[in-house]
Parts: sequence; C-alpha cells; structure tokens
Amino acid sequence: MSRDAAGFPLNHRTFAALLGGLATLVLAAPAAAQAPSSETRFIVELEGGPAWQTKNDIQVPNAETGTRFALDDLTGSGPFPALRLYAEVRLGRRHGRRLLAAPLTVEGTGVLSEPVNFNGSTFASGTPTEATYRFDSYRLTYRYRLVSNPTWRVDIGLTAKIRSAETSLRQDQVASSYSNVGFVPLLYAAAAWHPAPGWSVALDADGAAASQGRAFDVSLKLYRDLSERWSLSAGYRTLEGGADVEDVYTFAWFHYFTVSAVYRF
Repeated sequence: MSRDAAGFPLNHRTFAALLGGLATLVLAAPAAAQAPSSETRFIVELEGGPAWQTKNDIQVPNAETGTRFALDDLTGSGPFPALRLYAEVRLGRRHGRRLLAAPLTVEGTGVLSEPVNFNGSTFASGTPTEATYRFDSYRLTYRYRLVSNPTWRVDIGLTAKIRSAETSLRQDQVASSYSNVGFVPLLYAAAAWHPAPGWSVALDADGAAASQGRAFDVSLKLYRDLSERWSLSAGYRTLEGGADVEDVYTFAWFHYFTVSAVYRF
C-alpha cells in the first residue's frame, strides 16, 4: 500500500534544533535553582511533541465480515502533533489527585492493496482512501506516596480512564466511521530520582491487561527546575494497547518525544 502521511512538517533536524534550544535554556538556568516548595499544592504541566506510530491494526467487525488491515499503511507513520495537559492537587504529604486530558488524532491518505470490508462498507483497492484515527484519553488518578526523601520519590495508585476512540475511512462516495466510548481502570506507578539539586529523572506509568485487551502508557523524563515554581522537561513516552472483542479488533503502538513546562503554586 502506498501512503501519504499527514501531520505537522517536523523532520529530524527541526526536532533536534528544538531539543537543542531547550537544552540551552535548561543549562542556562541558575545553578542554585531552588527545589520545588514543600508548600506546593497545585501543579500544572503542559506536554507536547511529535508522535510516531509503529503499529495500528484494526478490524470492524471482528468477524468474517470484517477485514483486518494496517491503518498506518494509509496514514503513514508520522510524525503527528500530540499534546497533553496535567493538573494535580496534593492533599497533604502522602496523597494526591491528578487529572489528564490527552487528545490524539492521526490523519492521512493512502491506497489499499486489497479490498477492505470496514464497518459494513466495502472500500476498493487501488483508490486513494482517506483515513482518520482519533484516540482521546481523559484520566483521574489517585496517587499515594510510598517514599519521599531528598533522593527518591515513589508513588503508587489507581487511574480511572475514559477513552473516546473513532476510526473512519472515506473513498469517493463511500464513507464509514466506527466510534466507541469506554471506561478503563488502570494501575498507576511512578518514581523520581534526584541526582543533584534542581535535577530529576522521573518514570511515570499507567497500565493494565485483561483477556479483552490491554493499555499501557509509560514515560521517562528529565526535569530541570528553573525556579521554585517553574520546571522544564524533555523525554520519551510510549503508548500501546487495544481491544480484541466481538465488535472490534484494534491495537496500536505510539512513540513520543516530549517537552513540557511545569508550574507549581
């Protein structure tokens, strides 16, 4: 299948330049940057960056009347723009609540190498086909701090996730869209290492698996405190999962390079 990727025009040189600019800003921060205040109650983090997909398989319905195909053969692998917004409130030294909004949309046009039966419609091979994949995630996490000292911080918790997903195909006069909204309970774990004043390396993970499917969202970030209230970070995120149920078979795997700004108050 030939493909024409849709997304923002960000190549490897441009992304390297962005990371270089971020590194310059981070390293130029005062060496005596203060650690976050122990009185911090609210934290807001805006994360953004390019995302690539290495897998995006779908079949609707998950039966003989549906055709399993690679959606990324139509949309391309990326990069695609990705944004996230976190808002956290700390309730004392041990407890916290975190809200997350993480919209994601992938679009592109390609040519099917064989006919595809999707959601009751048949799409012909050899004809340009527009594809859209939307996966919006909204989560509420409860975090309990197991370890808190000058060097390490370890949290565990539970996440309630609402995901709104939609896949659509359009070809000439034929179009079809499959959407689904569902609740997914996840386990949460996080750890942060503070090797030097003003620096930290943080691992953050939501995940769960069952016979019907799985969902994993894991990030590793390097943070630099610019002041008592502001921090910047750069890192990597992987998002993988899907479902294998009667109505749909869908599994996708995304990789992100991220930069973020954090404000504490």
